[in-house]
Amino acid sequence: MPPCSAVLTSNMASGWREYGEIEAIGECSRKATVRVRPESASTPCPRNHHCLIRFPSRVYAFSMQWSDQAIILGIRRHGESSAIAEVMTASRGRHLGMVRSGRSRAMQPVLQPGNTVELTWRARLDEHMGEFRIEPLELRAARLMEAATSVYGIQALGALLRLLPERDPHPHLYEALAVIVDHLEDPADAGELFVRFELAVLNDLGFGLDLTECVATGTREDLAYVSPKSGRAVCRASGAPYADRMLVLPEFLAVEARSAADYDSLAAAFRLTAFFLNRHVYEPRGLKVSSARDGFVNAALKALKPSSSAA
Repeated sequence: MPPCSAVLTSNMASGWREYGEIEAIGECSRKATVRVRPESASTPCPRNHHCLIRFPSRVYAFSMQWSDQAIILGIRRHGESSAIAEVMTASRGRHLGMVRSGRSRAMQPVLQPGNTVELTWRARLDEHMGEFRIEPLELRAARLMEAATSVYGIQALGALLRLLPERDPHPHLYEALAVIVDHLEDPADAGELFVRFELAVLNDLGFGLDLTECVATGTREDLAYVSPKSGRAVCRASGAPYADRMLVLPEFLAVEARSAADYDSLAAAFRLTAFFLNRHVYEPRGLKVSSARDGFVNAALKALKPSSSAA
Protein backbone atom coordinates (compact mmCIF):
# COMPACT_ATOMS: atom_id res chain seq x y z
CA MET A 1 0.00 0.00 0.00
CA PRO A 2 1.44 3.42 -0.92
CA PRO A 3 2.28 5.90 1.84
CA CYS A 4 -0.55 8.11 3.08
CA SER A 5 -0.84 11.84 3.51
CA ALA A 6 -3.41 13.72 5.59
CA VAL A 7 -4.48 17.34 5.58
CA LEU A 8 -6.96 19.59 7.34
CA THR A 9 -8.87 21.60 4.79
CA SER A 10 -12.19 23.35 4.40
CA ASN A 11 -12.21 22.87 0.64
CA MET A 12 -13.49 19.77 -1.10
CA ALA A 13 -10.56 19.65 -3.48
CA SER A 14 -10.72 17.25 -6.37
CA GLY A 15 -9.99 13.70 -5.31
CA TRP A 16 -10.51 14.26 -1.56
CA ARG A 17 -13.38 12.76 0.39
CA GLU A 18 -14.66 13.57 3.86
CA TYR A 19 -13.49 10.73 6.08
CA GLY A 20 -14.99 11.65 9.44
CA GLU A 21 -15.23 14.22 12.17
CA ILE A 22 -12.26 14.39 14.50
CA GLU A 23 -11.70 16.13 17.79
CA ALA A 24 -8.46 17.97 18.41
CA ILE A 25 -6.72 17.24 21.70
CA GLY A 26 -3.52 18.50 23.25
CA GLU A 27 -2.66 22.07 22.32
CA CYS A 28 -5.76 22.67 20.23
CA SER A 29 -9.41 22.28 21.25
CA ARG A 30 -10.96 23.07 17.87
CA LYS A 31 -12.95 20.59 15.82
CA ALA A 32 -12.02 19.93 12.24
CA THR A 33 -12.70 17.61 9.36
CA VAL A 34 -9.95 15.32 8.17
CA ARG A 35 -9.64 14.04 4.65
CA VAL A 36 -7.24 11.20 4.05
CA ARG A 37 -6.07 9.56 0.83
CA PRO A 38 -3.15 7.49 -0.42
CA GLU A 39 -0.82 9.32 -2.75
CA SER A 40 -2.08 9.27 -6.34
CA ALA A 41 -5.45 7.85 -5.26
CA SER A 42 -8.91 9.34 -4.88
CA THR A 43 -10.30 7.14 -2.08
CA PRO A 44 -9.76 7.36 1.70
CA CYS A 45 -7.07 5.12 3.08
CA PRO A 46 -8.56 2.41 5.35
CA ARG A 47 -5.21 2.03 7.06
CA ASN A 48 -5.73 5.33 8.86
CA HIS A 49 -9.26 4.54 10.06
CA HIS A 50 -9.60 5.16 13.82
CA CYS A 51 -5.86 5.92 14.05
CA LEU A 52 -4.25 9.00 15.55
CA ILE A 53 -3.14 11.44 12.86
CA ARG A 54 -0.22 13.59 14.00
CA PHE A 55 0.31 17.17 12.92
CA PRO A 56 3.06 19.56 14.06
CA SER A 57 2.58 20.28 17.79
CA ARG A 58 -0.97 18.84 17.76
CA VAL A 59 -2.59 15.43 17.96
CA TYR A 60 -6.01 14.74 16.47
CA ALA A 61 -8.19 11.68 17.09
CA PHE A 62 -11.40 10.48 15.54
CA SER A 63 -14.46 11.20 17.69
CA MET A 64 -16.76 8.23 18.47
CA GLN A 65 -20.42 9.12 18.88
CA TRP A 66 -23.86 7.50 18.92
CA SER A 67 -27.36 8.29 20.20
CA ASP A 68 -29.99 5.96 21.64
CA GLN A 69 -32.88 5.68 24.07
CA ALA A 70 -32.08 4.24 27.49
CA ILE A 71 -33.44 3.52 30.95
CA ILE A 72 -31.43 4.67 33.95
CA LEU A 73 -30.26 1.76 36.14
CA GLY A 74 -28.03 3.53 38.63
CA ILE A 75 -25.89 6.55 39.37
CA ARG A 76 -22.77 7.26 41.41
CA ARG A 77 -20.76 10.35 42.23
CA HIS A 78 -17.73 11.34 40.20
CA GLY A 79 -15.66 14.25 41.41
CA GLU A 80 -17.20 17.42 42.77
CA SER A 81 -20.10 17.92 40.38
CA SER A 82 -20.20 15.08 37.85
CA ALA A 83 -21.75 11.62 38.00
CA ILE A 84 -21.35 8.26 36.32
CA ALA A 85 -24.62 6.92 34.96
CA GLU A 86 -25.36 3.26 34.30
CA VAL A 87 -28.05 2.76 31.68
CA MET A 88 -29.70 0.01 29.66
CA THR A 89 -29.83 1.16 26.05
CA ALA A 90 -32.22 -0.01 23.37
CA SER A 91 -29.56 -1.26 20.95
CA ARG A 92 -26.19 -1.20 22.75
CA GLY A 93 -26.87 -3.05 25.98
CA ARG A 94 -25.83 -1.92 29.43
CA HIS A 95 -23.51 1.06 29.23
CA LEU A 96 -21.65 3.44 31.54
CA GLY A 97 -20.84 7.07 30.90
CA MET A 98 -19.89 10.24 32.73
CA VAL A 99 -22.45 13.03 32.97
CA ARG A 100 -20.90 16.44 33.51
CA SER A 101 -22.78 18.46 36.15
CA GLY A 102 -24.73 15.28 36.85
CA ARG A 103 -25.21 16.32 40.47
CA SER A 104 -26.78 19.66 39.60
CA ARG A 105 -30.35 20.48 40.59
CA ALA A 106 -31.43 20.25 36.98
CA MET A 107 -29.93 16.80 36.35
CA GLN A 108 -30.59 15.01 39.65
CA PRO A 109 -34.32 14.41 38.95
CA VAL A 110 -33.42 13.07 35.49
CA LEU A 111 -30.68 10.68 36.62
CA GLN A 112 -32.95 8.51 38.76
CA PRO A 113 -33.39 4.74 38.25
CA GLY A 114 -36.39 3.90 36.10
CA ASN A 115 -36.41 7.09 34.02
CA THR A 116 -36.33 6.82 30.24
CA VAL A 117 -33.94 9.24 28.53
CA GLU A 118 -32.51 10.12 25.15
CA LEU A 119 -28.74 10.10 25.36
CA THR A 120 -25.73 10.79 23.19
CA TRP A 121 -22.44 9.07 24.00
CA ARG A 122 -19.10 10.50 22.92
CA ALA A 123 -15.51 9.37 23.43
CA ARG A 124 -12.19 9.60 21.64
CA LEU A 125 -11.89 5.81 21.48
CA ASP A 126 -14.56 3.13 21.58
CA GLU A 127 -13.03 1.40 24.62
CA HIS A 128 -13.16 4.60 26.71
CA MET A 129 -16.01 5.09 29.17
CA GLY A 130 -16.93 8.35 27.44
CA GLU A 131 -19.51 11.00 28.29
CA PHE A 132 -23.29 11.07 28.15
CA ARG A 133 -25.42 14.01 27.13
CA ILE A 134 -28.88 13.22 28.47
CA GLU A 135 -32.35 14.56 27.74
CA PRO A 136 -35.41 13.30 29.69
CA LEU A 137 -38.17 11.43 27.87
CA GLU A 138 -40.27 9.87 30.65
CA LEU A 139 -39.68 10.52 34.34
CA ARG A 140 -41.03 7.68 36.50
CA ALA A 141 -38.82 7.96 39.58
CA ALA A 142 -41.34 9.78 41.77
CA ARG A 143 -44.04 7.22 40.99
CA LEU A 144 -41.66 4.31 41.59
CA MET A 145 -41.07 5.52 45.15
CA GLU A 146 -44.71 4.95 46.10
CA ALA A 147 -44.67 1.13 46.41
CA ALA A 148 -42.23 -1.34 47.94
CA THR A 149 -42.36 -3.53 44.83
CA SER A 150 -41.25 -0.53 42.75
CA VAL A 151 -38.42 0.52 45.05
CA TYR A 152 -36.96 -2.98 45.29
CA GLY A 153 -37.94 -3.99 41.77
CA ILE A 154 -35.94 -1.38 39.84
CA GLN A 155 -32.85 -2.22 41.93
CA ALA A 156 -33.33 -5.96 41.41
CA LEU A 157 -33.72 -5.50 37.65
CA GLY A 158 -30.47 -3.54 37.55
CA ALA A 159 -28.70 -6.30 39.48
CA LEU A 160 -29.93 -8.87 36.94
CA LEU A 161 -28.71 -6.82 33.99
CA ARG A 162 -25.27 -6.51 35.60
CA LEU A 163 -24.90 -10.26 35.17
CA LEU A 164 -24.63 -9.62 31.42
CA PRO A 165 -21.48 -8.27 29.76
CA GLU A 166 -21.33 -4.50 29.46
CA ARG A 167 -22.09 -3.15 25.95
CA ASP A 168 -23.54 -6.49 24.84
CA PRO A 169 -26.75 -5.72 22.87
CA HIS A 170 -29.97 -7.23 24.25
CA PRO A 171 -32.79 -5.26 22.58
CA HIS A 172 -35.50 -7.69 23.74
CA LEU A 173 -34.41 -7.20 27.36
CA TYR A 174 -34.63 -3.44 26.94
CA GLU A 175 -38.17 -3.79 25.61
CA ALA A 176 -39.08 -6.10 28.50
CA LEU A 177 -37.53 -3.68 31.00
CA ALA A 178 -39.58 -0.81 29.57
CA VAL A 179 -42.77 -2.84 30.13
CA ILE A 180 -41.87 -3.94 33.65
CA VAL A 181 -41.03 -0.47 34.99
CA ASP A 182 -44.53 0.65 33.99
CA HIS A 183 -46.13 -2.17 36.05
CA LEU A 184 -43.96 -2.32 39.16
CA GLU A 185 -46.69 -0.85 41.37
CA ASP A 186 -49.00 -3.84 40.75
CA PRO A 187 -47.64 -6.80 42.77
CA ALA A 188 -49.28 -9.51 40.63
CA ASP A 189 -48.22 -8.03 37.29
CA ALA A 190 -44.80 -7.03 38.58
CA GLY A 191 -44.12 -10.47 40.05
CA GLU A 192 -45.10 -12.35 36.91
CA LEU A 193 -43.16 -10.00 34.62
CA PHE A 194 -40.12 -10.15 36.91
CA VAL A 195 -40.06 -13.96 36.77
CA ARG A 196 -40.27 -13.89 32.98
CA PHE A 197 -37.45 -11.34 32.93
CA GLU A 198 -35.27 -13.65 35.05
CA LEU A 199 -35.99 -16.50 32.63
CA ALA A 200 -34.98 -14.25 29.71
CA VAL A 201 -31.72 -13.31 31.43
CA LEU A 202 -30.97 -16.99 32.08
CA ASN A 203 -31.61 -17.70 28.41
CA ASP A 204 -29.26 -14.93 27.27
CA LEU A 205 -26.57 -16.24 29.61
CA GLY A 206 -26.85 -19.64 27.93
CA PHE A 207 -28.87 -21.42 30.63
CA GLY A 208 -32.38 -21.16 29.24
CA LEU A 209 -35.15 -23.43 30.51
CA ASP A 210 -37.36 -25.42 28.14
CA LEU A 211 -40.89 -25.18 29.54
CA THR A 212 -42.71 -25.94 26.28
CA GLU A 213 -42.99 -29.75 26.36
CA CYS A 214 -42.39 -32.77 28.58
CA VAL A 215 -38.83 -34.03 28.44
CA ALA A 216 -40.05 -37.63 28.87
CA THR A 217 -43.08 -37.84 26.56
CA GLY A 218 -42.99 -34.73 24.38
CA THR A 219 -46.52 -33.73 25.34
CA ARG A 220 -47.42 -30.09 25.86
CA GLU A 221 -50.37 -30.78 28.13
CA ASP A 222 -50.56 -30.97 31.92
CA LEU A 223 -46.98 -29.79 32.49
CA ALA A 224 -46.52 -29.67 36.26
CA TYR A 225 -42.81 -29.98 37.08
CA VAL A 226 -39.33 -28.88 36.01
CA SER A 227 -36.38 -31.25 36.17
CA PRO A 228 -33.61 -29.71 38.30
CA LYS A 229 -31.01 -31.57 36.23
CA SER A 230 -32.07 -30.70 32.69
CA GLY A 231 -34.10 -27.54 33.26
CA ARG A 232 -36.90 -28.98 31.11
CA ALA A 233 -40.59 -29.39 31.84
CA VAL A 234 -42.10 -32.70 32.96
CA CYS A 235 -45.76 -33.65 32.69
CA ARG A 236 -47.70 -34.61 35.80
CA ALA A 237 -47.96 -38.32 34.99
CA SER A 238 -44.23 -38.74 34.32
CA GLY A 239 -43.09 -36.60 37.21
CA ALA A 240 -45.45 -37.82 39.94
CA PRO A 241 -43.18 -40.69 41.13
CA TYR A 242 -40.33 -38.19 41.59
CA ALA A 243 -42.37 -35.23 42.77
CA ASP A 244 -40.28 -34.74 45.91
CA ARG A 245 -37.19 -34.18 43.74
CA MET A 246 -38.85 -31.98 41.14
CA LEU A 247 -39.37 -28.23 41.01
CA VAL A 248 -42.97 -27.08 40.64
CA LEU A 249 -43.84 -25.47 37.31
CA PRO A 250 -46.28 -22.62 38.01
CA GLU A 251 -49.38 -22.81 35.86
CA PHE A 252 -48.97 -19.28 34.50
CA LEU A 253 -45.60 -20.27 32.96
CA ALA A 254 -46.95 -23.31 31.13
CA VAL A 255 -47.50 -23.09 27.37
CA GLU A 256 -51.24 -23.71 27.57
CA ALA A 257 -51.76 -21.52 30.65
CA ARG A 258 -54.61 -19.04 30.75
CA SER A 259 -54.61 -18.08 34.43
CA ALA A 260 -52.76 -15.17 36.02
CA ALA A 261 -50.26 -15.51 38.84
CA ASP A 262 -51.51 -15.88 42.41
CA TYR A 263 -49.67 -16.18 45.71
CA ASP A 264 -48.83 -19.91 45.48
CA SER A 265 -47.86 -19.93 41.80
CA LEU A 266 -45.76 -16.79 42.15
CA ALA A 267 -43.93 -18.20 45.18
CA ALA A 268 -43.19 -21.37 43.19
CA ALA A 269 -41.97 -19.28 40.24
CA PHE A 270 -39.56 -17.30 42.44
CA ARG A 271 -38.17 -20.58 43.83
CA LEU A 272 -37.77 -21.94 40.29
CA THR A 273 -35.76 -19.02 38.91
CA ALA A 274 -33.75 -18.65 42.13
CA PHE A 275 -32.67 -22.31 41.90
CA PHE A 276 -31.27 -22.01 38.38
CA LEU A 277 -29.76 -18.56 38.92
CA ASN A 278 -27.91 -19.87 41.97
CA ARG A 279 -26.74 -23.03 40.22
CA HIS A 280 -25.61 -21.52 36.92
CA VAL A 281 -24.72 -17.92 37.72
CA TYR A 282 -24.30 -16.85 41.34
CA GLU A 283 -22.46 -19.87 42.76
CA PRO A 284 -20.00 -20.30 39.84
CA ARG A 285 -19.16 -16.59 40.00
CA GLY A 286 -18.94 -16.49 43.78
CA LEU A 287 -21.80 -13.98 43.99
CA LYS A 288 -24.70 -13.60 46.38
CA VAL A 289 -28.29 -12.97 45.40
CA SER A 290 -28.97 -9.25 45.58
CA SER A 291 -30.80 -8.07 48.68
CA ALA A 292 -33.06 -6.08 46.34
CA ARG A 293 -34.41 -9.33 44.87
CA ASP A 294 -35.22 -10.63 48.34
CA GLY A 295 -36.96 -7.36 49.14
CA PHE A 296 -38.96 -7.46 45.91
CA VAL A 297 -40.01 -11.09 46.41
CA ASN A 298 -41.13 -10.43 49.98
CA ALA A 299 -43.04 -7.28 49.00
CA ALA A 300 -44.81 -8.97 46.06
CA LEU A 301 -45.80 -12.06 48.05
CA LYS A 302 -46.90 -10.02 51.05
CA ALA A 303 -49.27 -8.03 48.86
CA LEU A 304 -50.75 -11.21 47.35
CA LYS A 305 -50.91 -13.32 50.50
CA PRO A 306 -54.51 -14.32 51.24
CA SER A 307 -55.84 -12.82 54.44
CA SER A 308 -56.94 -15.33 57.07
CA SER A 309 -60.73 -15.60 57.21
CA ALA A 310 -62.39 -14.53 60.38
CA ALA A 311 -63.97 -17.26 62.45
